[in-house]
Amino acid sequence: MKELKIKRVYEAPSLDDGVRILVDRLWPRGIKKEDAHIDFWDKEIAPSTELREWFGHKPELFEEFSKKYMQELKSHEDRLKEIKEMLKTKNVTLVYGAKDTKDNQAVVLKKVIDKI
Repeated sequence: MKELKIKRVYEAPSLDDGVRILVDRLWPRGIKKEDAHIDFWDKEIAPSTELREWFGHKPELFEEFSKKYMQELKSHEDRLKEIKEMLKTKNVTLVYGAKDTKDNQAVVLKKVIDKI
C-alpha cells in the first residue's frame, strides 16, 4: 500500500505526491489551475456548502464538523473506495486550500479513507 497524504494547495507539488486530488468545493483563492498541478477536482467528496459555511473554519466547531462530514461521506463510499484502490499502486495526496493545517476537511477525509 502506498501513502495517503494531505497538503495545502499553496505548497509546492513534489514528485512523491502521486495523484493530487483537490477536495474543496470551491477553487482555492489566488492560485492558477496550472500552478496547482491537480489531477482531479473532486467536489462531490468535499463538505457540502451548508456544512462548510456552518463550520467557517472555527477550531471550536471542528469536532462537530468532523462528525457531520463523516456522515456526509457515507453517501460517497464508492468514491472513497476508488481512492483507496489507487493507493495500491501510487501515492495519493488530498489537496485543500484551508489555512488551518490540522482542523480541515482533508484531515477528516484521510482518517475515513485510512479506515476503509
